[in-house]
Amino acid sequence: MKQGIHVYKATLFKALSHPLRLAILDALRDGEKTVTQLQELTGGEQATISQHLKVLHTQHFVAFRKDGTQVYYRNEDPEVYLFLDLGRQVYERQLHRQRDRIDAIREL
Repeated sequence: MKQGIHVYKATLFKALSHPLRLAILDALRDGEKTVTQLQELTGGEQATISQHLKVLHTQHFVAFRKDGTQVYYRNEDPEVYLFLDLGRQVYERQLHRQRDRIDAIREL
């Protein structure tokens, strides 16, 4: 078994394993944002958002540019949205299956 790819995948999944990081990536779907804008969109605290942006930047999910005193963050790897959208589809299927099971039990 090739350990390198598994270590990389584990690191990738770890970077995506926090709800606020996922919310940040979702907020960046439609373009770049400042930390203040991300705070407003996600409800996170500024310091916490900055910490999560650092993790996402380290893993090359986000990039940034400076314009005067403002720092604008943007998605660096749009294909991450394929992965996130697939996760949503799995969630919706699981939710549907769970509802079907509950409905079947109620019919008994």
